[in-house]
Amino acid sequence: MLNEAAQLPSLLEHLLPFVRRGTEVVLVDGGSDDDSVALARAAGFTVLESAPGRARQMNLGARASRGEALLFLHADTRLPADALAAVDTALRHHVWGRFDVSIAGRSPLLPMVAMLMNLRSRLSGIATGDQAIFMTRRAFDAVGGFPDQPLMEDLAICQSLKRLGRPACLKLRVTTSGRRWDTRGVWRTIALMWWLRWRYWRGASPEALAKAYR
Repeated sequence: MLNEAAQLPSLLEHLLPFVRRGTEVVLVDGGSDDDSVALARAAGFTVLESAPGRARQMNLGARASRGEALLFLHADTRLPADALAAVDTALRHHVWGRFDVSIAGRSPLLPMVAMLMNLRSRLSGIATGDQAIFMTRRAFDAVGGFPDQPLMEDLAICQSLKRLGRPACLKLRVTTSGRRWDTRGVWRTIALMWWLRWRYWRGASPEALAKAYR
């Protein structure tokens, strides 16, 4: 999480049922200057503080946790109620996987965007962080975790994980915030993301892409 104080009450309420069922939840803050850390700790959650960067934060959380199955959840994404049972079943036959996604937002085009994201991911075996990527700890260790880069860390780890096996592509859906599309516009955001991916596959540095993304 990073400066997610506005999101945290709903996120923590969402996570509590999983905690009550024995799930270990580790929140990793990337240098928030709002009340994110204080709010989460006051609610009784474990919060680690990290240098900024999703890859660094997710790696720190994974290495501080004890479980043999790891699920990486962005602060603006919500899991379905039966997510953990689905992950447990999937990891009996695969070493990693992801969920289908729904996007919550104002634009009537967001269901189409989500459908295309899910289809592309199913065909390519590449997931985005919005799809709540999960894996065994052995797989995480085998690929060395997320590469320490400021953007496209999700695509990069998927490329490494594919060498261990195809992902479990769950039809069960997580719901992620459409604020990026609502703020920047759907077509502009789609064009930006495809342009960034094209440049990444052509060898552009993640640092240069992160500047363009911001």
